[in-house]
Amino acid sequence: MLSIKNLNVKYDNIRVVHDVSLNIENGELIALIGANGAGKSTILKTLSGLIRPESGHIFFEGKEITKLPSHEIVEKGIIHVPEGRQIFAKMTIEENLKLGAYQQKDKNLIKEKMELAFDLFPILKQRIRQLAGTLSGGEQQMLAIGRALQGNPKLLLLDEPSMGLSPLMTQQVFDVLTKLKDSGITMLLVEQNAYDALEISDRTYILETGRIIMEGKSSKLIEDPKVKEAYLGGD
Repeated sequence: MLSIKNLNVKYDNIRVVHDVSLNIENGELIALIGANGAGKSTILKTLSGLIRPESGHIFFEGKEITKLPSHEIVEKGIIHVPEGRQIFAKMTIEENLKLGAYQQKDKNLIKEKMELAFDLFPILKQRIRQLAGTLSGGEQQMLAIGRALQGNPKLLLLDEPSMGLSPLMTQQVFDVLTKLKDSGITMLLVEQNAYDALEISDRTYILETGRIIMEGKSSKLIEDPKVKEAYLGGD
């Protein structure tokens, strides 16, 4: 579904992503883990068209999208749940969700995706007319994911969905990601909570200072002594 080949990205003439290549097959949940500043979020922003790469190629469903503007990338079905949630605080839950469907024309599909968000996150339906800015951090994350689903994503990009959440809320978010995976939605998950990311993903790429240093099946990497020591707190 998605193929990145030799991607290089610069910030202010400093290269932060170095020759990154990765592939995502239809229906996979792929994790991208690494320390702060490793370049994980930069890769997602580049996939979304928010940052232009210095060089390299990005292909989606067999067609190159490297130079497409972000709105055309969204139209192709790549939807980004950004770090920090970035919900519209002065708008209601309902208004935030409707904005996520702004490119959809099929009224039945819009209704279906709205119901999906409420099924996954019942509290959003209970508080549908509440201002989004008054929600807790965990509830805002639920809203950010629910809003992304309104765009009917073929590929969902998730940037640190557990950031700042309590352990209980983190578990709820990861439970929802598992449900989305089981429903067939393809996902690329950037996450500092390495253990949980490895637990729910099919494959994982490990990024260090802008370079992929390891990749493989998550079930094997989670048992790798080097991965345990560096990212999982040892034995």
